[in-house]
Amino acid sequence: MKDPAEKFLTAAERQHIEARVAEAEKRTSGEIVVMVVPSSYHYPLASMLGSLLTAMIITIAVTFLYEQFIGKESMWFFPALFSMVFIFVHEVIRRVPLLKRIFVTRSDMREEVEEAAIQTFYYRDLNQTVDHTGILIYISLFEHHVRVIADKGINDRVNKDAWQEIVTTIVGGIHAKTQAAAIATAVDRCADILSTHFPLQAGDRNELSDEVIIGAGK
Repeated sequence: MKDPAEKFLTAAERQHIEARVAEAEKRTSGEIVVMVVPSSYHYPLASMLGSLLTAMIITIAVTFLYEQFIGKESMWFFPALFSMVFIFVHEVIRRVPLLKRIFVTRSDMREEVEEAAIQTFYYRDLNQTVDHTGILIYISLFEHHVRVIADKGINDRVNKDAWQEIVTTIVGGIHAKTQAAAIATAVDRCADILSTHFPLQAGDRNELSDEVIIGAGK
């Protein structure tokens, strides 16, 4: 099965976004990185909880019907059926994101995206630019969340609330199924914000790749 993050943007759409990043960085000494992950976490507890609840409901119902219509009681019927249903449902929930999301709270998803975005920022060395002007646009598909992480040099001059506009633009584009255009627009807007405080300097070099990163998440 193809990775959802791979399907999210076509090769042509990635190239278009990468070109916009390159153009944006001609106006600012800031470095913009776009990353798309299928999920920020695998949420094992959600699969376990969903499987337990579903298996319990199905097993109780089937056991009741079995005893009503067959008229037999067996101490082994319930645990045997429960085990089989649990294993089957667990695999289904684990593999079907829409089902798994039912058993994950919004607060848990928000926390996992926040943690994963910050980890990615440092793992990808976005904090290593000369003037600490790296910025990460992190898109996590399972959680339907977008997070913008800016380095210290940017945060010292730009209010963090400014990035909400970027998030809103991308989320709106995803809902409208125009995610590539929305991300390109968001990149342009990042450049507008950064160029005010960090205009392109003589001798500036491209410190981070313009490539759209398709990641595996945690």
